[in-house]
Amino acid sequence: MLDLKSIEEAKKRVQQVAYRTPFSYAPILSEMSGYEVFLKKENLQITGAFKLRGAFNRVATLVERGSSGGVVAASAGNHAQGVAYSADYFNIDATIFMPDSTPLTKVEGVKRFGADVILKGSNYDEAYQFAMEYATENNLEFVHPFTDEEVIAGQGTIALEMLEEQKGLDAVIVPVGGGGLISGIATAIKAVEPDIKIVGVASAGASAMKESFNMKRAISTESVKTIADGIAVRDASPITLDYILKSVDSIELVSEDEIAEAILYLLEKQKLLVEGAGAVGVSALLHNKIELPKGSKVGVVLSGGNIDVTMLSVIIEKGLVNSKRKMKLSVVMVDRPGSLMEFTKILTAVGANIVQIGYDRTSIDLEFGDAVVSVHLETKGERHQEEIREILRESGFRFKEEH
Repeated sequence: MLDLKSIEEAKKRVQQVAYRTPFSYAPILSEMSGYEVFLKKENLQITGAFKLRGAFNRVATLVERGSSGGVVAASAGNHAQGVAYSADYFNIDATIFMPDSTPLTKVEGVKRFGADVILKGSNYDEAYQFAMEYATENNLEFVHPFTDEEVIAGQGTIALEMLEEQKGLDAVIVPVGGGGLISGIATAIKAVEPDIKIVGVASAGASAMKESFNMKRAISTESVKTIADGIAVRDASPITLDYILKSVDSIELVSEDEIAEAILYLLEKQKLLVEGAGAVGVSALLHNKIELPKGSKVGVVLSGGNIDVTMLSVIIEKGLVNSKRKMKLSVVMVDRPGSLMEFTKILTAVGANIVQIGYDRTSIDLEFGDAVVSVHLETKGERHQEEIREILRESGFRFKEEH
């Protein structure tokens, strides 16, 4: 049975390997939100995510009981690395099933610890089914990422560290996917400080646990689609839902654009690389999804930092456009000597920096004698972009904006 004692016992095991991650004040986010915000930086954990804690506690207890056979797991990445690291620590075999779409950085992270990786299924739930079949057929221990109480206890050790380092917390905000992290954290916190509010945050594209929380029964969704792959869980677990209903005060949803904005915010303002799942708590604060008295002392768990570099580049690009710091234009002009120079002089006069430019005079959509210039500009916000639009109109250029 998961309780404070089991979480305290897990802490003794986990502290053998897990880094006690910083739980530090975030001044800019505090000023923006109106709360006193502290970030628990599990993105700096040695495997890049909190999942090491639960995986290690589970594997360690297996070894304590005399099991020396291999382990099997299914994961979108972070739990996989945690299991692989733990198996390597105890010198036992690990086989990890991951969805076909798993980012390369997470696949390589698992292989680095010596585990065998099998890519099967279009999402976590399909990979999970393959892994369960493999474990049964080969008589191996399956390490579930969130329904196993020893795994949940390991995740709960985060809460003990938070409570030790910051007294007087009013609320703790936790990412929610399968529910293992929030189950462990909520169980520990409510046992020690029952007045602290526990707020879960899930992706709107993976809302099974939010819907289950509202209906008070486990609900499965038809599909999941989110950049927060660490919480992309289709089917809610009755086991974690039971703990959540006992100890969690609310669950909120954030959109894909809101998650992407939080990733960019943390990178730019906090100098922290955080994956989508790890950024949802900050996203909820940035978009006023959390209702607490002003001045409340709030802890936010940044659950992981294993983001795919390709995805990060897309998020940065879109973020710059959404925040009006980048502008993409398609401009039609007369195809004659000096037209392009005139155009660039206008942009120089208004202080727009050209970062990419293309010139096309052969498109079938153009009239004879015209050319189209595609240009990407660095800009200084909405007002600056409006100045650019106005001066182009005044100069007789026809243009449209690309998004």
